[in-house]
Amino acid sequence: MDQHLAVFVKVVEKENFSKAAEELHMTQPAVSQYIRTLEESIGTRLLERSNKFVRLNQAGEIVYHHAKEILALYTKMQSLVDDLTNKASGPLAIGASYTFGEYILPHIIARMQREYPQISPSIKIQNTKEIIELVKLHQLDIGIIEGFFKEDTLNSEVVSEDNMLIVAPLGHHLLTEKRENRMSDLAEETWILREEGSGTREAAENLFRMSDFTPKKILEFGSTQLIKESVEAGLGISLLSQWAIEKELTNGYIGRIDVQGMPFKRNFSILTHTSYQTKALKTFIGTLRGYVAE
Repeated sequence: MDQHLAVFVKVVEKENFSKAAEELHMTQPAVSQYIRTLEESIGTRLLERSNKFVRLNQAGEIVYHHAKEILALYTKMQSLVDDLTNKASGPLAIGASYTFGEYILPHIIARMQREYPQISPSIKIQNTKEIIELVKLHQLDIGIIEGFFKEDTLNSEVVSEDNMLIVAPLGHHLLTEKRENRMSDLAEETWILREEGSGTREAAENLFRMSDFTPKKILEFGSTQLIKESVEAGLGISLLSQWAIEKELTNGYIGRIDVQGMPFKRNFSILTHTSYQTKALKTFIGTLRGYVAE
């Protein structure tokens, strides 16, 4: 039945029988037969078909959601069996929030690949809220998020601190006045922030609450790179991770505003399932801890 679920998931994600057949190295009639057999087993139609589209119906939504989780568990089961006799190898699904995923994770992966080339990592970058959900659904072996996650369903461990800095475009009056500012001095500024659900956005809102003020104007942008470019262009100021702005500060593209009580600190945490960890996952965690401790 796992093969039927795999074919079903592929058809749903490709939204097309022919494209799914091509990727699965199967004929289109064979794919259609797998779907028919699955629908007969479930007892109802799962897909709405026409010459132009293939779409999930309500029953299909339920089956798709659980099929993804079942297939992830099947892969994990196989990895655990392989681990009994083999050294660290095989697939490893890693998810990370944007700051860690874009500015820290590539260096950790590079180090791990040099020492353990038989591990095959796949990486998904989403905001913190989305990474948590993917780990819960067993679609990721590990998630690295900003902040801390408190639920019994997953293991959560803080692995590193992150300094958050307030940055502004060169020539901004808060940079040129050469004095240490108070947070209240920044209330009238335009703040450029990430979207709701982002760990960086959560850090900014925590800072505002602690400082007892709300910015007069907020611009919400969907990526850290876009925020950095916008700060450099003079659109406003922002709170960003020191990891994310290291090159821009070094090259003098933006400036750091000196504010009482800064830098504002937050944590990076790893999320894993409570079940047994594969050798590949243990190896990755060990590599990660070694890198951030340096």
